[in-house]
Amino acid sequence: MTLKECKKEEKADREFQKKFKFEGSINVLTQMMVDPAAMEKRGGGKNLPLRRGEILDVIQFTNQDQILCRNSQRRCKSVGAEALPA
Repeated sequence: MTLKECKKEEKADREFQKKFKFEGSINVLTQMMVDPAAMEKRGGGKNLPLRRGEILDVIQFTNQDQILCRNSQRRCKSVGAEALPA
């Protein structure tokens, strides 16, 4: 990983912590795949755009309806629990 990529990741992590009022380090709890039968969603606001079969890093289970996730482009936003199989 180059220095430029490392700084970009650190900046993205700081923005995430500020936006979601997240304290401490960002630890990935698990990885989940978006349900292949789910509809693709565009996202916006605090919701992450979803693509079928995409692998997401789960950062926090916020409640029964929303899960805080990070996609392959290191974008962190909420995802509806219905899109991820149990």
